Amino acid sequence: MMPNYEKLVKKEGSALIIWDVQETLVSRIFNRDEFLGNVKKLLSEARKHNIPVFYTKITPLPERFESPVRKAAGFGRFQPGEINESISPSSDDIVINKNTASIFIGTNFELMVRNADIRTLIFTGIATEIGIETSARHAQNLGFLPVIAEDGVSSGDKEAHERSLKNMAKLMPVMKTDSLIKVLRA
Repeated sequence: MMPNYEKLVKKEGSALIIWDVQETLVSRIFNRDEFLGNVKKLLSEARKHNIPVFYTKITPLPERFESPVRKAAGFGRFQPGEINESISPSSDDIVINKNTASIFIGTNFELMVRNADIRTLIFTGIATEIGIETSARHAQNLGFLPVIAEDGVSSGDKEAHERSLKNMAKLMPVMKTDSLIKVLRA
């Protein structure tokens, strides 16, 4: 039996993370329209309730300074483009340039959310099995409550996406967008 995590999720002390929703990645996912629609709904709800919104952007290091493993995987040459214009950041949102698969490494994200007394991190974005899962696990290890918007995350690899959702559901809340919105309105 899966734990009932929903009662742990509250709008107070929450932040919405929109992970790497950059044009090149959006064009490669298997559920583009459903995904963007759900991210838009969560973004709208977060803004209504004054929930802080953080966007992340893949920002490769100069090639000389990339790790050999990341170079071999093509990082540094990969140009993900700008954030999808249908969910563009507002002037109140925070955009974090990052060059790892964890929102906590090489950024001031942890400092900002701790300073703002944020304990719940709602994750949306691309790719479920890479940056979303890595950051959510890292968040949990740091004492945060990561919440995954099940239909607000995606990947270019549907099988890996589904496997990642199953893995994360054993450790943290994985909720449909409409269920999350219902909790945020309570």
